Amino acid sequence: MGEWLTDAGMTFRFGSDPDTELTEDQVMWQYKMYVAALRLSDDFGLDAVGIQYQQGLKNVCPASDLVEGLLNNVARPPVTSRDGSRVLYEGQALPHFNEVDEGVAVDALVTNRVWTAMGLDPANTLHDVRWGEEYDGRFVWVYEISGSVPPSHFAGGYADAEGWRQSPVFFPKGGATIKGVSKPGEIVWSRVYVEGGELHVDLGRADVVELPEEESERRSRLTNPEWPIAHVVLRGITRDQFMARHKANHAQVVYAPDAEAADKALTAKAAMFDALGVHVHLCGDVNL
Repeated sequence: MGEWLTDAGMTFRFGSDPDTELTEDQVMWQYKMYVAALRLSDDFGLDAVGIQYQQGLKNVCPASDLVEGLLNNVARPPVTSRDGSRVLYEGQALPHFNEVDEGVAVDALVTNRVWTAMGLDPANTLHDVRWGEEYDGRFVWVYEISGSVPPSHFAGGYADAEGWRQSPVFFPKGGATIKGVSKPGEIVWSRVYVEGGELHVDLGRADVVELPEEESERRSRLTNPEWPIAHVVLRGITRDQFMARHKANHAQVVYAPDAEAADKALTAKAAMFDALGVHVHLCGDVNL
């Protein structure tokens, strides 16, 4: 598995002190977790999976983030069934929902189904909405997640992905993140949540924008530099509007190849949620 990742272009920042640096042993444990997640998902016929790492496993084994990012990517190391007869979820992403956030689980699975049916890359992920500020006349949000962005969200894929050690403050057993800067492009963002005992979803459009390297690094250093980052501009939604309404620090993100495809995919996703009985709220500037 390690050879597969390095052949794909991913690099790991290894050191020798397991208390503060990433070690090969930590990553080996993450490989085992990746295999286990796929085989357990196959055992139970799962369409999506979550790993309860924080706070359940953080003192037991290295972080799950490398595993999560790989599972959400269509191109990933192959894993066979327990008897070796099948490649599990071959040619597919197995949607993973970070922190076992069930709002993410529902969203990730619906997105996977819609984007796959439309022939689009279904790799999607949650991001923590960390903070934001004006840059060149636009309010640019800092979106980060603790290491689990699928590599296809980077311009160069695995070649732009680096494995950094998780912070020992939160992750005493270490483990690699998937560090990188998300590529500029058209995205659909969303959040599934419960209100009044019923399921709702907020849906909107946004752009991941490219910032100068020094500004990207500054923003990364002010949060968690070992985590992947996306520079997001929401369409038709101000900072205060977003903060007043959004129901979590998590937002789901998925790319489309162009604006037309993104608008069509958002429309299809809204229609699917509506057909499932979820209350749909279109937020900001949306073209149906």
